[in-house]
Amino acid sequence: MFRGASWLVAVERLWVIVPAMIAGTLKSLFILDNTARKGVHRILEMADGTCLGAVYSIRTWLLVLVMIGSGMVLRQSALPRELLGGLYVAIGWALFYSSRHAWRAWQHISDLQEKQ
Repeated sequence: MFRGASWLVAVERLWVIVPAMIAGTLKSLFILDNTARKGVHRILEMADGTCLGAVYSIRTWLLVLVMIGSGMVLRQSALPRELLGGLYVAIGWALFYSSRHAWRAWQHISDLQEKQ
């Protein structure tokens, strides 16, 4: 997200951040939130000492690899920086915004521990 924003600043297209964040919010709400909630649920069900890789399903890990590879390909592409910057901001914001589910669960657990 910050890399994309820095590209937009460099090409003087800072206004692209607003539509990128709107697109990212929509991606978060309609695509990523379900995966985030499932991940939180899996973490809460795991026993202490469980392998960190078990947090996500095989399908989700494959998606992560595809996303990493896509990012590498995009970064090396000849696409204009304002397009890449907007795409990076949208994707970064979507991931950040969907992380609110994990933060809420962590806060809930912390509140429960304080009451004990």
